[in-house]
Amino acid sequence: MKNKMMTIIFAAILAVFTLSCLLKPDTAFSEGERRPLAEKPTVSTESIFSGEFMTSFEEYAVDQIPLREPLRTLKTLFSTKVFGKKDNNGLFTASGHISKIEYPQNDEMLSLAAEKFNFLYESYIKDKDMNIFLSIVPDKNIFLAKENGYLSLDYEKLIDDFKSKVPYMEYIDILPLLSLDDYYYTDSHWKQEKITDIAAFLGVQMNTDVSAEYTENTLENPFRGVYLGQSALLHKPDTIKYLTNDILNSCTVTYYDNGMPEIRDMYNMEKANGKDPYEMFLSGTSPLLTIENPNAKTSKELILFRDSFGSSIAPLFAPGYKKITVVDIRYIQSGFLGNFIDFDNQDVLFLYSTTLLNNSTSLR
Repeated sequence: MKNKMMTIIFAAILAVFTLSCLLKPDTAFSEGERRPLAEKPTVSTESIFSGEFMTSFEEYAVDQIPLREPLRTLKTLFSTKVFGKKDNNGLFTASGHISKIEYPQNDEMLSLAAEKFNFLYESYIKDKDMNIFLSIVPDKNIFLAKENGYLSLDYEKLIDDFKSKVPYMEYIDILPLLSLDDYYYTDSHWKQEKITDIAAFLGVQMNTDVSAEYTENTLENPFRGVYLGQSALLHKPDTIKYLTNDILNSCTVTYYDNGMPEIRDMYNMEKANGKDPYEMFLSGTSPLLTIENPNAKTSKELILFRDSFGSSIAPLFAPGYKKITVVDIRYIQSGFLGNFIDFDNQDVLFLYSTTLLNNSTSLR
């Protein structure tokens, strides 16, 4: 009788899940993972005999299974709490933060990034009356990983190794100003309201006063950072704060996302309420934009080459520069920049995170 009951219960569960899979409408996008989910593959004789159909169907079935998000959370909890794994797919929690293991140092990626920067230097900056600076933003594992028993980069070595590949740049060390509190709990990025001192320090090192007083504003909707979605953990979300003042309000921000210049806001409130609220800062993944300040303290100009960390700090340079050109060569070919930027007599700052430099295939 016991065996019969177990068989009936198992068959019932299997039938319910099968019926749910058949009746459940497909979900196009995973909000937690911030990625599109697999679509139902097309059946054809060629795809069946090649094995492509079953491979695609397996991906589709995993992505579209009912109760997918609760099952992801359950899997994470079992892996870490029951089986005692220190991380789940490279993600771990420590000191209230969710983070992702970044290890080991990838020398090929560092060389690739240096090659891209060397091309920019040789093509546009060399022999020009321009000051060129480099500053590297360590990911938050510099404060989390080693102290909690996780694999960790040797950040001092990585920075020294990269500096040696770009000797024409003057390095600005911001590490002494950073702390774990400067980073979001559920995301990889730093908080704008915590880095005004870093912006001011970078300005001083570039012989420009960018210091200013700001009003702190808070988004009403919670910020569930990229690591929160990837981990599927039940964790308190972050809060995004952004800074404003009369200087920033008077700036004109011109975007070149679509090739043609378009004036838009410095803080994109549509994206602030979207899938990734951090993209509110300068509209996130924008390849090229300019910030023009009619009330700047000087007539100086800055060209900022950056990754996503630069989105939130770029506005804080505006008080000291008449014009800031913000470039993200992940989304625009380096060879095209001469068509958009007149390189002459500007300060140039390369501001990149260790995560990007150690995984630099996206640079173009």
